[in-house]
Amino acid sequence: MRIKTGTVEGTGSTINMDIGFIPQKVQLINIDGDAILEWTEDIGADKGYKILGTGLNELVASLGITVSSSTDTFIGFKIGADTDVNVTAETIVYTAWPATD
Repeated sequence: MRIKTGTVEGTGSTINMDIGFIPQKVQLINIDGDAILEWTEDIGADKGYKILGTGLNELVASLGITVSSSTDTFIGFKIGADTDVNVTAETIVYTAWPATD
């Protein structure tokens, strides 16, 4: 199993993450804004479960995480423009897990 980790700076717009495989699970942590977004393939495209430092937990129905498709020019996932997680100039730490079959 090859877990991929790294950091990316938030942009406020969709970010394409080319990691070389389609993940089954992704976790994003905005270390500057105290927000976490977790996604698994069971949640569905453009969604995620968000946990904020304020204690708010919610399922986001849009602007979350989506895996790349056959029409994309990269292999990996997209970070949506969620206003708590993908904030311009704030650091996002990501971990992506591949399928374990």
